[in-house]
Amino acid sequence: MNSDTAAIVVTYNRKELLAECIEHLQKQTYKADIIVIDNMSTDGTPEMLKPLVDEDKIIYHSTGANLGGAGGFFEGIKLAYKLGYEYFWLMDDDSMPTPDALEQLKEAGDKLQGNFGFLSSRVVWTDGSICLMNVPKESLYKKVDNFDDPVVKIKMGTFVSFFTKREVVEEVGLPIKEFFIWGDDVEYSQRISRSYPCYLINTSRVVHKTKNNYGSNIATDDFSRIKRYELAYRNEVFLYREAGAKGFFYQTARLCLHVFRVIAKAKDHKSERLHTISAGTKAGFKFHPEIKRVQNEM
Repeated sequence: MNSDTAAIVVTYNRKELLAECIEHLQKQTYKADIIVIDNMSTDGTPEMLKPLVDEDKIIYHSTGANLGGAGGFFEGIKLAYKLGYEYFWLMDDDSMPTPDALEQLKEAGDKLQGNFGFLSSRVVWTDGSICLMNVPKESLYKKVDNFDDPVVKIKMGTFVSFFTKREVVEEVGLPIKEFFIWGDDVEYSQRISRSYPCYLINTSRVVHKTKNNYGSNIATDDFSRIKRYELAYRNEVFLYREAGAKGFFYQTARLCLHVFRVIAKAKDHKSERLHTISAGTKAGFKFHPEIKRVQNEM
């Protein structure tokens, strides 16, 4: 260990983006040890990383299977905890932190006297505008609109620059790996914020290098991606189900809106898109994943 902080990057078949992410991490003004969690990439990622591993510049861990982002972060936090790190900085492989991103998070944590559950960076798109898929939430129902104040209290953040602590993980457990993709960060951050104050740190900035800057939309997304939406609806039903009656009615309204969007705006495969919403929603009522404790996973 050369640092008290582990930068945990989950990757799958995006070696060019991963290489760029690692380059940005290596340029941080506050140094972190880099842990790459590889969801069994088949694009030459292990071969690309081998020189960095041999030179002890990164820690590489292959999951042995594609566990999705949720499973990758589950494994990454577990490994970083086992190795003794005090802080865990989570991100996807298309996250490009600016040079002082981590330093700003650490300074904010110090000013808060360590009284936080997680800190999120301000996430922007490649043109500098706010990245719409990574806007933190003040509640399950309201997104943050304050990007001016240095520190803003939030309830939910995303795994594109998500900074948390060893003691928090010990108390609240690990991310739910069964989510696979979509919603695992919402669930985890919400779980943490029930016990700790959590904040958006606007002075810490990360570029999310996605192809476009808009949120997911089952009505307009390419049909080749539609199957994964079944997991999104399953996970959302679980999240809003946990929120009680208000969550139930809110999610019902959301589902009605999404059905309307598909009927009104989808240019192809309307029946398959509607079936995906239905199948995911039904699965959500049967979805009862267990929260794993890091102490029990050692």
